Amino acid sequence: MLEITYEIEDIDTVAKQILDHATSKTIAFNGDIGVGKTTLIKSLVKCLGCDDDVSSPTFSIVNEYLGNEASIFHFDLYRINDEEEALNFGFEDYLYTSNWVFIEWPENAENLLPEDINSIEISYKNKTSRSLKLSQNMILTQKKPIEQHNI
Repeated sequence: MLEITYEIEDIDTVAKQILDHATSKTIAFNGDIGVGKTTLIKSLVKCLGCDDDVSSPTFSIVNEYLGNEASIFHFDLYRINDEEEALNFGFEDYLYTSNWVFIEWPENAENLLPEDINSIEISYKNKTSRSLKLSQNMILTQKKPIEQHNI
C-alpha cells in the first residue's frame, strides 16, 4: 500500500502521506524499541490538528488528544500482560468509534483488534533514516472480539 524510506527530519511529510493512504482510523505501529513509533505518532497527531505535547503513554497505557475532527487515542500496550488486562481497562470501547486510534505494541492485544486495521512496520536503515511499510486489512481473526471472549 505504501512503502517509503525517509530521513527523520521529513517525518511531517511522512505523516501526511500516511493519512492520505490510510484506509482505517485504527493504526497499529510495529517496530523495535527506539525506532521512532512515538515520534511518528507525534507527527500524525500534529497533522490531525492537535498542538498538545504528545508523549508515550507507557505508564498510563492511553493518552487522549483532541484533533480538528475527532479525538485521537494513543495506546502503548507494552506493559500489559495479556488481552484480559486490555479488556479490563475497556480497550475495545476505544476501537469501535469514529476516532483515531494509534496502537504501539499491538501484538499484546492482537485478538481484540478490528479486522479493518492498518498496520505500520518501521525499521532502522541507519542512524537518521527509517523504512516504513503501511499495509491494510491486518486480519488476525475471523471472529469479532466480543465473540472470542464470550463477554
